[in-house]
Amino acid sequence: MLDKYSLNREENIFLTKKELVANIYNSAKLEGINTTYFDIKTLLEGVNVPTMKLDEINCILNLRDAWNFILETIDKEINLEYICKVNSYVSRNESLEWGKLRTGKVGIKGVDYVPELPKEANVKKDISHYLEETHNTKKAIDLMLYLMREQIFWDGNKRTSMLIANKIMIENGCGIISINEDKINEFNKLLTDFYNTNEKQEIENFIYNNCIYGIDKE
Repeated sequence: MLDKYSLNREENIFLTKKELVANIYNSAKLEGINTTYFDIKTLLEGVNVPTMKLDEINCILNLRDAWNFILETIDKEINLEYICKVNSYVSRNESLEWGKLRTGKVGIKGVDYVPELPKEANVKKDISHYLEETHNTKKAIDLMLYLMREQIFWDGNKRTSMLIANKIMIENGCGIISINEDKINEFNKLLTDFYNTNEKQEIENFIYNNCIYGIDKE
């Protein structure tokens, strides 16, 4: 799986900032938040949106803070500690604990698969394994899918996983990963299949072909 884009760091950060509202909107939609792009844009500009619920506002502002953290620490090493820090922004005031590995069982709605209780040593080993991948886009996608399926946190696993994937993409000039609203249903179906089977080729190809954006140069 070759990288689709070859940007320099400045170009990729420019792209990310330019598309930040759209990325947060897509992430919110993926979480089932029924709001508009313009409501999110208004909220991120510091203006109250009375039609939005408090938990929706919290989710959006947490995503904003998590993205800011990613961009401020783009050169930091990705490891379990870093991933936990991202989750501490993403799921702040949403879950039993944020920024810490879950200590109890969880289920995934509509899925037969039940993720095992995460063991720190195993998770660290798995993360290191995925980070050894040569091609950065594949590295980002595969680590993202691993983190989604393992559900290592009480909440915010999909959002945390996508942010970590995008850190890899941005720091290596590979563009950004975002699931547009019109692709969410298909993505969720493929994600359910992946959860149940642990076969990732179909969803990996879908993300590669439909969910990676960059700057097209002449």
